[in-house]
Amino acid sequence: MILLDGKATAAAIRSELKDKVAAQEARGIRTPGLAVILVGEDPASQVYVRNKEKACENVGIRSLAYRLPADSTQDAVEGLIRELNARDDVDGILLQLPLPKGLDSQACLDLIAPDKDVDGFHPVNMGRLALGLPGFAPCTPAGVIELLRRHNVTTSGKRAVVIGRSNIVGKPMAMMLWGYGDFANATVTVCHSRTPELAKLCAEADILVAAIGRPHFVTADMVKDGAVVVDVGINRTDDGLVGDCDFAAIKDKVSAITPVPGGVGPMTIAMLLVNTVKACENHLGLAN
Repeated sequence: MILLDGKATAAAIRSELKDKVAAQEARGIRTPGLAVILVGEDPASQVYVRNKEKACENVGIRSLAYRLPADSTQDAVEGLIRELNARDDVDGILLQLPLPKGLDSQACLDLIAPDKDVDGFHPVNMGRLALGLPGFAPCTPAGVIELLRRHNVTTSGKRAVVIGRSNIVGKPMAMMLWGYGDFANATVTVCHSRTPELAKLCAEADILVAAIGRPHFVTADMVKDGAVVVDVGINRTDDGLVGDCDFAAIKDKVSAITPVPGGVGPMTIAMLLVNTVKACENHLGLAN
């Protein structure tokens, strides 16, 4: 069984990016800039933002933090986004979700310039992903693809099942598995809460991606012998952080599996950094 170690893989990606940013800086090219907007004082969001700031610092990306009070108006948040859209030193804009009650998160996401949408949530980038065109892919599914690629897990010709149909993970994950550059060509089934015979479908998968936010939902009888299992879930329980899969019960059946924590989570931030560096290269005309 191969442990798909997201922590080690993300560290390797950060090292590569650090070298790239340092090389550009040595040539007199400005460093990439990522603006992070945090509205309110949600504890989990504050942790996520600190982790992203720390990752930026590690790579050499300028992190610009904008912390707004929870009672900020829609106009105030949108005004900040417009200001950041217009700044040449800002390559990427990340709006930390969820927003406080009363704010329209989709309207804010739609306002972010597509060329600065390093989270990959803008309708333009989602549309480009659906059409197989270049753009920014959502960081979590992009992280899954990169994790599989770096562990030599092939998807072409494989049967893949994705449990979950969210805009953040499920839908883009399915699109990337069936058509994303040279790493795709799986036959994909997307399952959800109303899917009949869910366990049977999962047990037919060569690649199973669980992204539903229900602790230990995927049990041993739902996993095919020799399957590759990617657990996107991060659930807080009395026993600590656990995934959507019952790791202990299925680890001996599979050929590869991600741990929780330490699997997909670190890859999400790593791909945010990748997208930010890519955005900078695009803005400076350095992209291949």
